[in-house]
Amino acid sequence: MPTTLKDEAAIVGIGQTRYSKNSGVSELALAVEAVSKAIDDAGIEPSQVDGYCSFTLDTNDEVDIARAVGTGDATFYSRIGYGGGAAIGVMHQAVMALATGQAKYVVVYRALNGRSGQRYSEGVSGDIVTSDLIHWSWYMPWGLMTPASWVAMFTQRYMHETGCKAEDLAEVALATRAHAVKNPAAFFYERPLSMDDYMSARWIAEPLRLYDCCQETDGGVAVVVTTPERARDCKQKPALVRGVAQAFGAEQEQMTSFYNRDIARLPEMELVAKNMWQTADLTPQDMDAAIIYDAFTSIVLFQLEAFGFCGFGEAKDFVKDGALGRDGRLPTNTHGGQLSEAYLHGVNGIAEGTRLIRGTSTSQPAKNDHVLVTAGVGVPTAGMVLGQLD
Repeated sequence: MPTTLKDEAAIVGIGQTRYSKNSGVSELALAVEAVSKAIDDAGIEPSQVDGYCSFTLDTNDEVDIARAVGTGDATFYSRIGYGGGAAIGVMHQAVMALATGQAKYVVVYRALNGRSGQRYSEGVSGDIVTSDLIHWSWYMPWGLMTPASWVAMFTQRYMHETGCKAEDLAEVALATRAHAVKNPAAFFYERPLSMDDYMSARWIAEPLRLYDCCQETDGGVAVVVTTPERARDCKQKPALVRGVAQAFGAEQEQMTSFYNRDIARLPEMELVAKNMWQTADLTPQDMDAAIIYDAFTSIVLFQLEAFGFCGFGEAKDFVKDGALGRDGRLPTNTHGGQLSEAYLHGVNGIAEGTRLIRGTSTSQPAKNDHVLVTAGVGVPTAGMVLGQLD
């Protein structure tokens, strides 16, 4: 039985639907399409899948997907909470299931009509039945009712402490858009963004402008994960999970964590980073690219610091001079990210991380031995490193 999760699993199949603002189909139809494509991409039979993992927020029951796709019996299923924090948490669960023999092939999936259906930008007003209502009630009366308003609070403090300017946030927005322009699957394919476009866009929640905020998307994404031994027999080049970790901090809340002693830092991400790097036996300097959860531009800067690519307050300098571009020091969100490809709660980032290892990204860097992939900010969260299977 393994004592760590180093090199215990590999992604062997990826599948995605068309990303749109109105899919015209149910979320179940999106999930089934993505899962079917991922299984086909892996080159396995549906009947070989015996595990499922998704978000608590996903509306699609595993049994319904299994019946529609024809995967049959399963020996493992799991759900992870906390919205975008589940983006790599689901991978953590899948890797543990494979490492302990609970399953042989696990499908990780997320499907949502995030524009034509429930829109997360509408915030937390309405029917709330969780314990989150306790802490939400303290700041909802002051207008802090949406993810954008909560992250704006963090960002204001971060900018005050570090000297970060709007132009520094723009570096993230422009870099991800430059990647999306080359990605036919991206909503902003062939639609470039200039600094003037960025600066003249309307405020969403100051200091966040329109292009600091991710999209709302209808779509689905799925990946197939198996053991390294089985991965060698699959159709596609595997992306080995070198290390994966998840964590929450002592003062964690759902999406806000305003009880943290310093809201300009991400202690939960720092804990994830410490455990992930230790498991993988790698460092930030070993990374050839990164898929950094980008619901907002500022949280990319926060995570560059939390994962050790630079010190606190130094991300604004790290991202300058094309650092996040294909030929930069850390090609980042090469699919366009959630800012410019699609908002699939970060699972489209897992798919892109896999493409980077395969060498098939539309913004493929010259070197692709190791790729960092992260999950959401302000919530219990996770991160992983993908690498080559020798």
